[in-house]
Amino acid sequence: MFIYRDERKLFALISIIIVAALVALVQINAERTGAESPIAVAATSLFGVVQTVVSGSADLARTGTGNLVALPGLSNDNARLRDENRKLREENAQLHELAAAYAAESAVRPVVDFYHGIEARVVGFPPENESQSITIDKGAAAGVRRDEGVLDANGVVGRVISVGPFTSTIVLITDYTSRVPAVVRRGRWWGIARGNVTSVRMEYIPEDAPLRPGDVVVTGEGRSFHAGVPIGTVASVERGDTTLYQTAVLKPAAALGALDRVVVVPQ
Repeated sequence: MFIYRDERKLFALISIIIVAALVALVQINAERTGAESPIAVAATSLFGVVQTVVSGSADLARTGTGNLVALPGLSNDNARLRDENRKLREENAQLHELAAAYAAESAVRPVVDFYHGIEARVVGFPPENESQSITIDKGAAAGVRRDEGVLDANGVVGRVISVGPFTSTIVLITDYTSRVPAVVRRGRWWGIARGNVTSVRMEYIPEDAPLRPGDVVVTGEGRSFHAGVPIGTVASVERGDTTLYQTAVLKPAAALGALDRVVVVPQ
């Protein structure tokens, strides 16, 4: 056992001597030839790698520390940007509303000028649709009177049924109580336009009138409207077997479900 261990120690010592001799020979040979020692090159490379690793670790530590320090500032910047984004959305919505109001006002301006009417804005609809009516923001103080006709940029809206000091109620042409003298523009056939909630029915048209879908129907001269104001267009025709008249179902000319600006026409 002791002999085996001594042999290992001897072998190790001999190996160290051989390696040292080889290193010495390599170094002596490099000095004689004037070339750079491979050992020095290897040592320099190893030192460079170690230095790079240590430097990178230090930079990473500094970067991480800097980010931690900057976190409160970044949080404040994000909060500020969110607040600015919210304000921009609100301003954009306001601009869209102003543009829509200007477009609606510009659309009814020719109607106001032509009829010397009173421009008004729709401010209310009846809850749960108990009647086909609207409320406008003009009343007796602005010169509105009962039974005057109401138009939008496209045609007949309805007529005034009640007037307060500063607001008025308008019954739409689609209400069951609405009756308007009507004329089919092509052919000049007369009838009565009555409300039917979702549409308008023109009744008492002569049976021999050759009505066609798309025919324009306008007002006849009456108490609330002058002649020639568009009421709507013929959507379909109903003919009875035992009557001398026919009925035309009309699509209203006015956008009754999206009213904004209207004009009250003096009688």
